[in-house]
Amino acid sequence: MNPRAFCSFFAVACGLLAANRGSAQAPKLEFPSPSPTSTLKQRVGVTDIEIVYSRPGKKDRTIFGGLVPYGEVWRTGANASTKISFSTPVKLNGHEIPAGKYALYTIPGESEWTIIIYKNPNLSGASNYDQKDDLVRFTTQPVDIAEQVETFTIDVGDIRDDSAMLYLLWDHTLVPVKFEVDLVSKLGPQIEAAMTSSEGQKPYFQAAMFYYDHDLDLQKARKWADAAVKEHEAYYNVYLQAKILAKLGEKDAAIAAAKHSSELAVKAEGPKSGYVKMNDDLISSLQ
Repeated sequence: MNPRAFCSFFAVACGLLAANRGSAQAPKLEFPSPSPTSTLKQRVGVTDIEIVYSRPGKKDRTIFGGLVPYGEVWRTGANASTKISFSTPVKLNGHEIPAGKYALYTIPGESEWTIIIYKNPNLSGASNYDQKDDLVRFTTQPVDIAEQVETFTIDVGDIRDDSAMLYLLWDHTLVPVKFEVDLVSKLGPQIEAAMTSSEGQKPYFQAAMFYYDHDLDLQKARKWADAAVKEHEAYYNVYLQAKILAKLGEKDAAIAAAKHSSELAVKAEGPKSGYVKMNDDLISSLQ
């Protein structure tokens, strides 16, 4: 290779090397999503709920009746359809839903919303929605709220052992859906089996509390509460004992147990213990 050709080749090679280095050093750009994805996980009783959805913002737009038209199927968020799953069978506004994963669609209206639990959770949006694949659909009434919610939100609140509320919130609109699980039929037999078993430590307090809360066999609840107190004479065990006695109509015994619970609470936590007021309230209700 003659010197002139070699110099030309060397210059081209250096240029390619510099270009490759410049390309390798270019920063990777990641832009924020205008409607970021969110995953909500919530346990109600012994049921796990998971909701995956995208959260658009209001951004000075008219939302319902504008960006989201009335009377049309909405994917209940942005981007892909909203996914909702339940680990056990549940009820939504009284409608039976088997355990599984679904899409959550809605049809917004000025005075009434239609809630749709859809069998196919994998649609990208509402364009291929087909009503024949609805599992259930039902209506609920939206509520006007004073505070503006900037970002579309799905939440679970008012949680009890066997119920909760599912809320859709955006702009000045709240859409409530009642969520229920049949906890007693699922957990009741398990408690009975555990308490009659000859093996293992018995969950006396938890079993008694469950039976008390769900108005089950109060004599069994009383027996288990007594056993909990015998194992560990703690103020919370004695307070549960007092509540069960009160529900059984044994006022004098309930008052005596409540007073004893307060004495134990003061010894354990001091005179400002919350159990002192709880016992005082129980006593007042019985006098």
